[in-house]
Amino acid sequence: MGAIWWVLTLGWAAVMFEFSTRSFAPEFTGRLLAAMLHSLHLNMPASAFGLLHALVRKLAHVVEYGIFGLFLYGVTGDPKQPGWRPRRALICILIAAAYSATDEFHQRFVAGRHAAISDCGLDTIGATLAMLIFYVFHQFALRRELHATRTS
Repeated sequence: MGAIWWVLTLGWAAVMFEFSTRSFAPEFTGRLLAAMLHSLHLNMPASAFGLLHALVRKLAHVVEYGIFGLFLYGVTGDPKQPGWRPRRALICILIAAAYSATDEFHQRFVAGRHAAISDCGLDTIGATLAMLIFYVFHQFALRRELHATRTS
């Protein structure tokens, strides 16, 4: 099972690296968003489109690093101790933040891209939210299990 987590985690890190290349520069994602809106027969003023495009790009940071955080949690896990481990979650957030910093550094050298410390913040928020969501689901599962034990 550990090998699967490694493949998923390293594969996702490679996908995120590709997202940082010229291929996913704002011009490309803008055209993609415009095509999606056009296919839905939605028109909007340029200023609204610009805002929507910026929001989509920033939300992508949160989502991609949320997924990365969950993969990191899986890869750092001990099969003998499943479930929520606060220290492990913190380590995953820190690893995601460090990877984010290297990713932004990489973007400094990519034509059409730029580095932004605020993106590192969004990435870290994404990993943190993923850990919080995992914690909530874990607590829900524990309560459900406890309730099932009491009623049987």
